[in-house]
Amino acid sequence: MSIFDLFSVKKKINAPWEKYYTKEELNENIRDISMYDQIKESASLYPNNRAILYEGRSISYKELISKVDTVAKGLDKLGVKKGDIITVMLPNIPEVLYFLYAANKLGAILNMTHPLSAEEEIKETLLSTNSRYLVIYDQQYNKIKNIISKTNVGKVIYVSPACSLGLFKKIGYNLTSKKKIHKFPISYFYISYKNFYRHSKRLKEISVDTFGKNTPAVILHSGGTSGKPKNVVIQNRAFIFGARGEEIDLVRLERGDSALAIMPNFHGFGLSVLMHTPLALGCSTILVPKFNAKKFDTLFKKTRPTCVLGVPTLFEALIKSKNEKKLDLSFLKYVISGGDLLPKSLEDKINDYLYEHGSSAKITQGYGLSEALACVTMAHDSVNKSGSVGIPLAGNHIKIIDPASREEMPYNEVGEIVVHSKALMMGYLNDENETNDALQMHDDGHVWLHTGDLGYMDEDGFLFYKGRIKRMIVSSGYNVYPSHVEEVIERHPAVLQCTVVGKPHPYKMEVPKAFIILNEGYSRVETRPELVEYCKKNLAKYMIPQEIVFRRSLPKTKLGKVDFATLANDNNEDD
Repeated sequence: MSIFDLFSVKKKINAPWEKYYTKEELNENIRDISMYDQIKESASLYPNNRAILYEGRSISYKELISKVDTVAKGLDKLGVKKGDIITVMLPNIPEVLYFLYAANKLGAILNMTHPLSAEEEIKETLLSTNSRYLVIYDQQYNKIKNIISKTNVGKVIYVSPACSLGLFKKIGYNLTSKKKIHKFPISYFYISYKNFYRHSKRLKEISVDTFGKNTPAVILHSGGTSGKPKNVVIQNRAFIFGARGEEIDLVRLERGDSALAIMPNFHGFGLSVLMHTPLALGCSTILVPKFNAKKFDTLFKKTRPTCVLGVPTLFEALIKSKNEKKLDLSFLKYVISGGDLLPKSLEDKINDYLYEHGSSAKITQGYGLSEALACVTMAHDSVNKSGSVGIPLAGNHIKIIDPASREEMPYNEVGEIVVHSKALMMGYLNDENETNDALQMHDDGHVWLHTGDLGYMDEDGFLFYKGRIKRMIVSSGYNVYPSHVEEVIERHPAVLQCTVVGKPHPYKMEVPKAFIILNEGYSRVETRPELVEYCKKNLAKYMIPQEIVFRRSLPKTKLGKVDFATLANDNNEDD
């Protein structure tokens, strides 16, 4: 039984934000279709419209669906079936979308994974999801050669980011990247995307079953409320529901408009709001495989997006970039910030910048998390209050509770944010206990997602986000869970104890900083370089501590626990 079957027992939820929506918007049912069906529908309606812009090359809806169907034939030939899990580790390139919708057509599940993951992280995600197929880019062989035989993967497809480039850019990429690319062994086990696609084109068209809204589609990754990495299983319904809600809120979006996909595909916001939603609505997605903060203004000039969503540090980079003296931003309709708190001072600076460059848009905020497919609330147009992260999307519900008693808090009082939505995850893969902790039935008869986030709601239903209940570091929009980093570092034989805190950073907001107590007999001089290399191998790049401090002891609270607050303000060197 699906968790959504439990929604039949209902009590009225206090929802002051509903006055901003019509009855039809609040009550419309989710269509029983798949993500693939939505994109095929767009391709049928707008075959010659641009679906993807990638490094200056335009890909139409007609070409997109043709590529997707070809990849689906190839995956079918490899033996991919309903429920199979394919791990994809690619930057924002068109092939991500080809594999996403091709797998969806077959009823398979795509495990979206950070392409900069370390060896051990790759092995862990392949094993924990029981992935039978792996799609990586052509510079990753050294990362998988030592671990792939320890997994259940039976086929590796490697993709060059140059595959979808225009001729001259393809030549340039191949010349500049030649030294970085390690040749894959010649074997049936490894196949280049180029050969895979060529063989797939020769195959006959396939007949597949119809998969509806309740079919699992994607696995995202989250630390949940405990901080330990988890596999979040998302159904088709969440993507269908999200696209509908965002279409209702972003009323000025029109067919042919575009979204700048600077958030990565393994991020719920990036995959759902910046890639699938535009394609589901007949708009286009502008894929950015590698973001250059110093050239953000030039990117705007080249791509002219209608809608841009990002973390506060990205918008801060925009107002600091000085490459384009007469930058025209009149084409921008929506500028939305999410993933972290947006300081009022930065909000004002961004709005001034937009006005000075001809845009009528004002930056607004949104709030979401992987377990509810990224977007739970959003501020937009006139439905906005400075400092808030908006109101729930049509059909979503939030309430603020006392984390201990689960009693609902009065307006304007801080408590834990909990979410009720048709976009909620199915659960954490193979982790019933954590799923039950996150998704809880309340006395009102509804299942609520306990977010671990703090905030308050005002009388109009606007949500004001105040941070995590438990400590978490947000670095350039990426969530870094200290407990995970500590666990990895403490596996090193030299380390007795490790505590990780966030250290302020002028551009990334925060970066991890590790305080370490060594085991007896180990020297900090010899151990420091060892730990640096160890972290590079076992942690994703954004998780690696930017500073390591050795201590004989760590400060404690009156209860004998490590005093994280004291360490966060500790700028002293090794003792």
